[in-house]
Amino acid sequence: MFTKPSRSNGTQTPHNSSQVKKREIFAWAFFDFANSGYTTVVLTTIYSAYFVAVIAKENTFLEGTSATFLWTLSISIANFLVLLSAPVIGAISDYRGNKKYFLLFSTVGCVAFTTLLALPGPNNLALAVSFLIISAMCFSYGENLISAFLPEIANEQDMGKISGYGWSLGYFGGLLTLGACLAYLYWARENHIPDSESIPRTLYITALIFALTALPTFLWLKERAIRTTLPTDASYLSLGFKKVSDTLKDSTHYRDLFRFLLCLTAYQSGVAAVIVLAAIYAQEVIGFDSEKLIILIMVVNLTAAIGAFLFGFLQDSLGSVKSLALALILWIAAMLLILFSNDVSTFWFAANLIGLAMGASQSGGRALIGQLTPVECTGEFFGLWGFANRLAAIIGPVSYGVINYMTQGNHKVSLVSTLLFFIVGLILLFRVNMRRGVEAAAP
Repeated sequence: MFTKPSRSNGTQTPHNSSQVKKREIFAWAFFDFANSGYTTVVLTTIYSAYFVAVIAKENTFLEGTSATFLWTLSISIANFLVLLSAPVIGAISDYRGNKKYFLLFSTVGCVAFTTLLALPGPNNLALAVSFLIISAMCFSYGENLISAFLPEIANEQDMGKISGYGWSLGYFGGLLTLGACLAYLYWARENHIPDSESIPRTLYITALIFALTALPTFLWLKERAIRTTLPTDASYLSLGFKKVSDTLKDSTHYRDLFRFLLCLTAYQSGVAAVIVLAAIYAQEVIGFDSEKLIILIMVVNLTAAIGAFLFGFLQDSLGSVKSLALALILWIAAMLLILFSNDVSTFWFAANLIGLAMGASQSGGRALIGQLTPVECTGEFFGLWGFANRLAAIIGPVSYGVINYMTQGNHKVSLVSTLLFFIVGLILLFRVNMRRGVEAAAP
């Protein structure tokens, strides 16, 4: 057994989760509800389509075929910048003992730049891209920071359940925001308001819902970290970089954490590819129109919420590795069904399997990281979790896109790469020794 590395930074007092008030758990989980509207409306459905079809495509400096590439490039730039900076920001928040302050800053930033996204049109392409990148970065920082509170409000025994509770609420939050935006768009068309005016206004709705529903988090979620006095010859920025460097040097001690981060990167690459390209596959291969696509997205969000909630309980009873393995097996089964069938009913069945697997794997991965994280390093280690997620968000879609290009648009062959990510993730998962990893993270 290795000696636990010594760390001088902000710490939290270990606690019994029964001492945490229910409203604080609700406040933590409700942030997932609040920020999910951004991913659903901006990254997945309404704004992404508007950006490709109007802002970029109608720009005189771009060819029509460049619009989708510019969208994916913008998101990739945001992911890359977060990938480089998230662990350091998390480490700084540990030293300063104020994850909540950083969370507030990222939330205000995401709300503000989501609002600003409504302003640029085809004549302001550079501004639109800039606002998109900044809003996506702020969203990702917030996702990492809120997750870093999980080890503070949950014991190992109920971490899966609480993570699943938050993630399931998140899917309902995405549905609420999307539903509100679609209701407004329907009203706008009934009142003969052009799409060029009504679609950008959905960003106001998205930002407003995010701001209002995030309030319980900042009112009731407690900051338990203790601020460390800054040495006279150092800055928090330099200490943040040093802390991440020390963690990487201590990778032998945290071997199971780093093994799981590798596993997470593999299977999340598959998840990222599905999130980005599922609508395109359904449209190009299965023949879905825009109305069926919206119904598909809403149904999958619902089944994902169910998957996150149910697998949270399963994770606490069955164990983290076994329950996550089951989720990855569901992913593999769904990919195989889609790969070998173009039948609409089979696709719907596979899509619902994907929903269950998506909620389970994403929620379960967050809870598992929480179990492997030392309580004094939550910001930093969940920054590493964010690093893995952002890296996956680049690898998965790019792999699919490159294969699709090389095979002249063959989506079936491209889907094989997505299937392989889940298979590799499942193999790597069984190299994680949870007992040893939890002992390494213990105070």
